[in-house]
Amino acid sequence: MANPVVVGVDGSPSSLHAVEVGAYEAALRGVGLRLVHAFGWPSTHVPPGAPAWNPAVAGVRELVDGMLVEAGQRARSIAPQVEITREVTAGEPLPVLESESRTASLAVVGSRGLGTFGSLLLGPTAVHLAAHARCPVLVVRGSPKPGDPVLLAVDGSPAGERAIEFAFDEASLRGADLRAVHVWNTWSERSWEGTGDSLNAVVDVERHREAEQRLLDDALSPWQARHPQVAVERCLLRSRIRQGLIDASRDAQLVVAGARGRGGFTGLLLGSVCQALLHHAHCPVTVVRGKE
Repeated sequence: MANPVVVGVDGSPSSLHAVEVGAYEAALRGVGLRLVHAFGWPSTHVPPGAPAWNPAVAGVRELVDGMLVEAGQRARSIAPQVEITREVTAGEPLPVLESESRTASLAVVGSRGLGTFGSLLLGPTAVHLAAHARCPVLVVRGSPKPGDPVLLAVDGSPAGERAIEFAFDEASLRGADLRAVHVWNTWSERSWEGTGDSLNAVVDVERHREAEQRLLDDALSPWQARHPQVAVERCLLRSRIRQGLIDASRDAQLVVAGARGRGGFTGLLLGSVCQALLHHAHCPVTVVRGKE
């Protein structure tokens, strides 16, 4: 059986929105939908020798069941044909979702949660999951706009290959155009974008632009040949990288980005550009990690 779409549920409006998006994604892929809620201790300090916190003993199992029933109803209203399973798991939310991602085709979370001990969907949690999950992670932001293109952030890095593949597959599934954007400026180190960044730091700007265009073309050409049905718009944008991509997300139904690009520190799991999109994009963002 194909791997399901997994959604973290905590009962917040953000998580219920994520359930609806997850149901739509499951329907697109023809796979099941798995709704997961994790229970952990209500504080970071567990009393010595205390048993694991049990939701039934705590008297809140009925509340959790009701939350998941509501989530299932939301999902059913979006994708009545999708098979839905529900899971209540004892454990801290982050490890639970990371474990679930090992057998998922996609993990979907909201950008904000309840802000309590049981919250799955706090901003830092979404960022952490995007950095550590074993499948692509879709963080629900803004309002999906089905008529707009899928936006792909192209950086030319080897780690970004999987993001390109995912973006082409998504555009094909959605019957959408693909807008592939490569943002450049005249600083040779793309990861450096301090307040002193100047667009005219390199004298031979035209030569630099041509090199960046080749980078974009080389990154896309093999995948475009494999997906001739996808209309691709290649956009070379001279700007600050983070702000350029955030602005471009205004006219997209989904942003797809690799977890980290060519700059940054070796071993960094989530780059600054990806984090900026997770916090500020105007539409949902899918983060795709490269090969381990």
